[in-house]
Amino acid sequence: MPIRTCLFDLGNVLVYFSHDRMIDNVARLTAIPESGVQEILLDSGLQWRLERGELTENEFHSEFADRSGIDVDPDQLRHALADIFELNAPMIPLLEELRSLGIRLVLLSNTTVTHIEFIRSRWPVLDLFDAVTTSWQVGILKPDPRIYESALAQANCAPADCFFTDDIEDYVNQAVLMGIQAHVYQNTTTTRATLRALGIGVKPAQDLSV
Repeated sequence: MPIRTCLFDLGNVLVYFSHDRMIDNVARLTAIPESGVQEILLDSGLQWRLERGELTENEFHSEFADRSGIDVDPDQLRHALADIFELNAPMIPLLEELRSLGIRLVLLSNTTVTHIEFIRSRWPVLDLFDAVTTSWQVGILKPDPRIYESALAQANCAPADCFFTDDIEDYVNQAVLMGIQAHVYQNTTTTRATLRALGIGVKPAQDLSV
């Protein structure tokens, strides 16, 4: 059967991101040393609880204030947490081609509401998707099979008729275990080549300037 749905990760596939930049942003905002920000956000698991949807943004802010002793402005904290992305521009024409070929597009990402809203405000990339499956909505992080099952429910086809790409090998391996055709994202050129090998008629990378 031909590929009918393509599942895409968000971070380091559609947009590039940096946790180091997040730590630097928050350190600059609060005057907390970067090591302290690392402990509060990442080492404590606070950020991952937000990604799993265990905390609302307001609850996250309250816990950050409790841990840091600083009652930082909520909007400024949200911006510091989210201003860590750069668009992977070559992905836009690829997504547009897939849509023009009738391929359904589903996002499958470990991410937070804060990050999704920031990306939506900056770039139209998420508007190209037919459905979005995120860890904060589902309450589960990849590579838990249940988040893949949630995405497959939105794919409207069998796993074997889906393609998935992610920059983390463990997450790709879990997709393969579930019968999805998947590869580790390296760059858009290799993704195009993989899609063409699967029978999807996207342009080869060398023809894009034509």
